[in-house]
Amino acid sequence: MRPLPSPYDDIAAGRPASIALAGPALLGSRLLTKDLAFPTSERDAFRLRGLLPDRVLTIEDQVELELEHLRRKDDALEAYIGLAALQDRNATLFYRLLADHLAEFLPIVYTPTVGRACMEFSHIIRRTRGVWITPADRDRIPTLLRQGPYDDVRLIVVTDNERILGLGDRGAGGMAIPIGKLALYTAACGIHPALTLPVSLDVGTDNPTLTADPLYLGYRAPCLRGPEYDALVEAFVEGVAEVWPGCVIQWEDFKQGNALRILDRYRARAPSFNDDVQGTAAVVVAGILAAVRALGTTLAEVRVVLVGAGAAGIGIARLIRLAMLESGMDEAGMRRAIVLVDSQGLVDDGRPDLDETKRELALPAAATVKYGFAVDGPGPSPGLVETIERVRPTVLVGTTGVGGTFDERVIRAMAGGTKRPVILPLSNPTSMAEATPIDVLRWSDGQKGASRNPRSTVGTVTEIYDHLRLLFARIGVPHCPDGHAIERQSVQQIVDQVLALPEGTRLLVLGPLIKDRKTEGDRVFDGARRQGFVRVRVDGEMVDIADAPKLDKYKRHTIEVVVDRYIVRHAEAPDGAGRAPDGRPIDPATGTVIPDPDADLHSCTEQVTFTDGRIVLTGGRVRRRPGKHADYLLRYTRDFHLYAA
Repeated sequence: MRPLPSPYDDIAAGRPASIALAGPALLGSRLLTKDLAFPTSERDAFRLRGLLPDRVLTIEDQVELELEHLRRKDDALEAYIGLAALQDRNATLFYRLLADHLAEFLPIVYTPTVGRACMEFSHIIRRTRGVWITPADRDRIPTLLRQGPYDDVRLIVVTDNERILGLGDRGAGGMAIPIGKLALYTAACGIHPALTLPVSLDVGTDNPTLTADPLYLGYRAPCLRGPEYDALVEAFVEGVAEVWPGCVIQWEDFKQGNALRILDRYRARAPSFNDDVQGTAAVVVAGILAAVRALGTTLAEVRVVLVGAGAAGIGIARLIRLAMLESGMDEAGMRRAIVLVDSQGLVDDGRPDLDETKRELALPAAATVKYGFAVDGPGPSPGLVETIERVRPTVLVGTTGVGGTFDERVIRAMAGGTKRPVILPLSNPTSMAEATPIDVLRWSDGQKGASRNPRSTVGTVTEIYDHLRLLFARIGVPHCPDGHAIERQSVQQIVDQVLALPEGTRLLVLGPLIKDRKTEGDRVFDGARRQGFVRVRVDGEMVDIADAPKLDKYKRHTIEVVVDRYIVRHAEAPDGAGRAPDGRPIDPATGTVIPDPDADLHSCTEQVTFTDGRIVLTGGRVRRRPGKHADYLLRYTRDFHLYAA
């Protein structure tokens, strides 16, 4: 992998960097400025003395200040505008804020709020970003790319604005999508923003609301079609290959026909990715596989009805098809198991109006007969409710972009046909979602089936975001705060590291709850206490959770819960003097086991034994309150750290 361009390579590695800017030019450079965080030495070196107030803030102080600004805004679109202004002014601070508070601001930077930003783009824009290409620029695209802000772009997200989310043609406003997507790639995956570029292929608009707006900023012409459109896309791909060979092109929010055609045409010529076709499909298939495991069934027993046969629906169907074939299903069984429904009804072999992308996935004639459909005579194709009643699917996926498509009749048909339906309404923004989880739960009578999991299998917006974050995270290379790349370790490598520790080393398994944030701690301690934890480490000091201190809410604190404690014992070593066989300490004066001070908490004392490189849990100290199941120790926190105590 090529290093970052200078000076970002030195900055990212924590090395001294040579910066050619000074004074107001440096303050105005969004990727280099520190704003109020410039220390006094750098204020002198870069001629900033007098251009900034006297106080020097840390980046943590700056994040807290920006949180104050943003949390005063009652409207999500105003918060979006505030974050966009911060990204324009100080990119380092923007990405730090977003990375530290991703759950809070992901719905602002991207869906659902970005949908409103696309609709009102011409009226909320403060500063342009990226590269804008119109049909008039076809012969000068390499020049436009070279005039962009960065010299070594390796990832482009480009849209032609024709199918923005579930909102359709948004003209120039579609640029908010590439900008938002790249913000996620940096915050969640660590891709440096100097390597990325949002691009708008502004091919015009057929949206009369936009063309009637005197302040509309886009190319005022009907949407480009046919050979002229293809020629512009070809010129764009050639221009990218000329200026930045090997640059990845992500095609974002293109209309169905163009999306599939462009992906198929250029995937062999340039590194290409279509999030709507491939990314959404990966998320859905991951969700289906997770549901299969949760339901204790197999992929061969799954039947899927896909509602919406656009680019996303076709992409999902293609990937489900591959997954089923790889699982061992035969071609006929796979084709029966995937059923598409579009705006005209059931997509089957007998329909004369199907294009090639739909025909390859149409339900075969033999399957329509098996399900009892009557599709030979005149009249409309079977609708969604009839399709569900006859197919009895286990999975229902919506990519229609039409809010409320999964109404009460649809959900009750799903609930009546399978014990625990899996329902994934994927369209966004929220106003365009096929259904909301609360409606699905109500109309299915909170159906839970025989599973011990008390939740219905409904794909919520939060769960879909989690899947997307996981998908995006595969693109970047994660790093520790000290700059070292994080590499996967095998169980044996971890065992070897622990084996290198001296006999008797005490280990703590700590789950981070709060890291270097301002808090009083009360709610954190109460939450941990309710989950059965009894000890926490607060700012490096171990305390019983019942005696947790009242923290200064104006200072930063780090709180970690003690998940487990262990003492390392090697199997080949004899029991050491002064310890009982179970590892408990022996009083040398009396020869008796020293009582466990936490015996009233039903603690159990164990030790970790290593045999032939394998970990055998015979040791440690699992701390829990009476009546609390040990699983709580593993449910409460997501990330665990191992420390020498």
